[in-house]
Amino acid sequence: QSGARRLMKNWPVLQGVQTPYFVVDEEILDTNLQILKYVMDESGAKILLAQKAFSVYQCYPQIREVLCGSTASGLFEARLGHEEMGGETHVFCPAYQDQWFDELLDYADDIVFNSLTQWNHFKDRILAAGKSAGLRINPMHSTQDHAIYDPCVEGSRFGILADALHAADLTGIDGLHFHTLCEQNADALVETLEVVERDFGDLLHQMKWLNLGGGHHITRIDYDIDTLIATVRRLRETYGVDVYLEPGEAVVLNAGYLVTSVVDLVHNGMDIAILDPSAACHMPDVIEMPYRPPLENAGEPDEFAHTYRLGGPTCLAGDVIGDYSFDKPLAVGDTLVFDDMALYTMVKTNTFNGMPLPGIALLKEDGTVEMIKTFGYEDFKERLS
Repeated sequence: QSGARRLMKNWPVLQGVQTPYFVVDEEILDTNLQILKYVMDESGAKILLAQKAFSVYQCYPQIREVLCGSTASGLFEARLGHEEMGGETHVFCPAYQDQWFDELLDYADDIVFNSLTQWNHFKDRILAAGKSAGLRINPMHSTQDHAIYDPCVEGSRFGILADALHAADLTGIDGLHFHTLCEQNADALVETLEVVERDFGDLLHQMKWLNLGGGHHITRIDYDIDTLIATVRRLRETYGVDVYLEPGEAVVLNAGYLVTSVVDLVHNGMDIAILDPSAACHMPDVIEMPYRPPLENAGEPDEFAHTYRLGGPTCLAGDVIGDYSFDKPLAVGDTLVFDDMALYTMVKTNTFNGMPLPGIALLKEDGTVEMIKTFGYEDFKERLS
C-alpha cells in the first residue's frame, strides 16, 4: 500500500497517459531482492529469476546485482536472459526442437531435459558444446490444490519417474531438477524433499547440482526463511551439490500495479462497473487460477457500503475480475489501482478482441515515474499476417 500511495503522489506525471498500464515498483523489488540475497548468503543457494513470471528486462540491471542469473522455458527466453540479465542461463523445456536447439546452445549454460529420449537425442550436441545437462524428475507427490499448476498429478507430462531413472545410464548428467510447488511455504519443500531423497537420494550423490525449482514464496511476510536456509545447507552438506532455486513470483511479489479506469456502470441484479483492462487479456491468472487481485481502497463484497462486480470490455461473458466493495459509489472516469500485478501479468497479456496492450511504467526509488513502453495498433496487427 505504501508503494501505491507513492505512485498516487505522482499522478500529475502520468496525466494524459491512457489507462490501463502496469507500474513496476523498484523500491519493493529491491526489498524482495535483499531478502533473496540474505537467503543466498546464509544458505549458499544460487537463486535465479524465472523469466516465465516476469521478464521486464528494464529491471534486469537491478536484479542482476543480486541474483545469479535467469531461467528460461525455451529459445526466446533463454536469449533474453543471456543478452539482458547475464550470469547463468538455465533452461527447461518439455521438448526441445531440432531446428532451434543449436541456437539455444549459444545462450544456455545449463539445459534440463524432460525425458531420457530427449537427453539421448541431444546428448552428443550438448556434451560437444561443453554445456551442463540435467534431468527433471517427478516425485509424484502433490502438496498443492491448483491442478492447473500441479506437475505431480496422474498423467503429468513433466519429469522422469524414479523407476525409469534408476534403470538409465546417467553418464554426462550433472544434475537433477524438480519443480512441484506453487506459491508455497518451506514446509511444502521439506515434505517434498522427504520423497525426493527417499526415491532419488542415491542418485544425488552422483550429481554436481540440484535445482529445487520455483514456487517458493520466499518474500511473503509469513515465509519460513530459517527452514529454507537450514534445508539448503543440509542438502549441500549431505550430497556435495550446488543448490539452485528459481523463484519467479518471490522476486516481484507485491512490486507491481495495474492502473485502470471505470468506463461504464450498468445494473443486472447488482451494480457492475466495466473497466478498461480485461481479465482475459491483461490479468489471465484471474481466470486460470482463479485469482482475486487486491484492489486499493476496496474491500470484500458488502464490507463497505457499495458493492460492484468489476468486469472487462471484451465479448467473453466470463471476463470478470471480481466483486469488490467501496465506501462511496463509483463514477465513470474513476481510477482504480490493482496491487501485486507484476508477476504472471505482463508475460501473459494478449490482444484478444483487439484489446490494446497496457503500457509499462517504472516507479523509481526516488518516487518519480517513468513510462518505458506503450503499445498501439501495430503491436496488434503485426502479431498476425
